[in-house]
Amino acid sequence: MSKPSIAVILSGCGHLDGSEIHEATLTLWAIHKLGADFQCYAPDIDQHHVVNHLSGAVMDQKRNVLVESARIARGKVRDLAAFRAEEHDALILPGGFGAAKNLCDYAFAGPACTVIPPVEKAIKAMAALKKPIGALCIAPAVLARVLPGINITIGQDEATAGNIEKMGASHTRTTHGEIAIDREHRVVTTPCYMLDARVDQIGQGAEHVVSAILEMIKA
Repeated sequence: MSKPSIAVILSGCGHLDGSEIHEATLTLWAIHKLGADFQCYAPDIDQHHVVNHLSGAVMDQKRNVLVESARIARGKVRDLAAFRAEEHDALILPGGFGAAKNLCDYAFAGPACTVIPPVEKAIKAMAALKKPIGALCIAPAVLARVLPGINITIGQDEATAGNIEKMGASHTRTTHGEIAIDREHRVVTTPCYMLDARVDQIGQGAEHVVSAILEMIKA
């Protein structure tokens, strides 16, 4: 019997301008630990900008989201344009500012944000097939923009929760390692670094998301 296949959409490499590395790698770790397989994807686009992660300053250079995501995926990452919902049993989006800067423009437009077409297409395709979708940290905001009416969590930040509700979703307050499960829409989310978190707490949240998603796949 084949293992469940979970697609993971990355948004670069580094929490200030790409995927949050702990969230991404611990999601991949949890997927294998719990008996499933993964395939990483990323859009073949330029990052919004490049940030020096030591100083926090914006750097005068360009980087490609797909190329940078390959750092986390050890080269085994596909262009999101090639994504086919039929090939996977679930989809997960780790957080990091890349989710809010590269996958969509929530970091700049707030609740009026738009999601880039390949990400929107992948999310909608999975939802149409009623396949589970997970998101960590700020990435649930991407789901809120694409799938109005869902229930998600970004932790306890009132301003962000208010923006989630302006996009037509509902919000559940959570703390470290906790998840919000929307069984009707088959969506699972956790706050991760939207809280002041430790790495082990990130791992707990990622594992709980993956565990809940695998239970949905079996149901």
